[in-house]
Amino acid sequence: MNKIKLYIQESYTELVKKVSWPSWSQLQNSAIVVMVASLIFALVIFAMDMGFRNIMTTIYKMLY
Repeated sequence: MNKIKLYIQESYTELVKKVSWPSWSQLQNSAIVVMVASLIFALVIFAMDMGFRNIMTTIYKMLY
C-alpha cells in the first residue's frame, strides 16, 4: 500500500512542479493550428472521394 501512496505523491509532484504547461495563448494557437490542419486534411479527402466517385461513375456508365 505504501508503494501506491508513494507513486501517487511522486506523480502529483511531477505534474505540479516539473511539467511545463503551455500558456493560454499558446494553447489557443495550437488549437487553431490543429483545426486548420484538420480542415485542410478533410478537404483533401473530400476532393479525392469526389474524384474517385466521378471516375467510377464514368467507368460504370461505359460498362452498362
